[in-house]
Amino acid sequence: MTEQPPSTRSASELLAPDTGMGAVTLRVGNLDAMIAYYRDAVTLRLLSHEGGTAVLGRGTTPIVILQHAPELASPEPRAAGLFHTAILFETQAALAAAVYSVARQHPGTFTGSADHIVSEAFYFTDPEGNGIELYWDRTRTEWSWTHGTIDMATLALDPNDYLQTHLTEAGIADPVIGGAVVGHVHLSVGDVASARDFYVDKLGFETTAEMGGSALFVSAGGYHHHMAMNTWNSRGAGQRRLALGLGQVDILVPDADALGSLQERMTHYGVGVRDDGHTLRFDDPWANLIQVRTA
Repeated sequence: MTEQPPSTRSASELLAPDTGMGAVTLRVGNLDAMIAYYRDAVTLRLLSHEGGTAVLGRGTTPIVILQHAPELASPEPRAAGLFHTAILFETQAALAAAVYSVARQHPGTFTGSADHIVSEAFYFTDPEGNGIELYWDRTRTEWSWTHGTIDMATLALDPNDYLQTHLTEAGIADPVIGGAVVGHVHLSVGDVASARDFYVDKLGFETTAEMGGSALFVSAGGYHHHMAMNTWNSRGAGQRRLALGLGQVDILVPDADALGSLQERMTHYGVGVRDDGHTLRFDDPWANLIQVRTA
């Protein structure tokens, strides 16, 4: 194990080390079907349902917010937007229970799996085409860094072997095991250079990994990544039009001082910030809406 080297940037240039991710808001065409998928298959609890908005999560933690918008069209095939929402589970048994639940109820939505060295991940696509990652992290003492870059890979991870090893009878009977949170959010963007300028230089994440000119991974506080941006399906994409899919990404900072520091930094860089006294809202270069609030 090798640790991440200390940052060369000042604290005023960075998000607070204990920054994390909040809920992801999705605009959906069929609210009932999407509630059923995230509740019954992905194993989130329906925390609230008022009018056209449903909030799903674990415990009291919102993970996915569904906003009914049947008047909107599907996003264009190569548009910027959401690549996937990554839901982090506390244990391998909890992850296995959720994976088994989705595979049993919606087997056609499974798209792949991988051992990323820092984590074990399973990938799905919800009924309206939004990507989902369900994953579990190895402990940070098992992660390695090389010249400031987190060592990650995409190794084979057999889902059947995983379930045989980690799925329990209790997990089959009741797959809602422990807590879960949004661990990271992965976006489709038009180019990596603009993503780095916005999310690293302005917003204050630190780069943890890059894949040539096609993907960028960023985090606060030495996590492997809180956000990622890739051009695999969206190279050259411009600003998004209003459509189904990603509505908003929430970022959680620890306190009002961290929020105020971010507001000053974004204003300094000329980013149009909407500040209601409790949250900051601004658009990235592709019109992905980012909301930052205190945890």
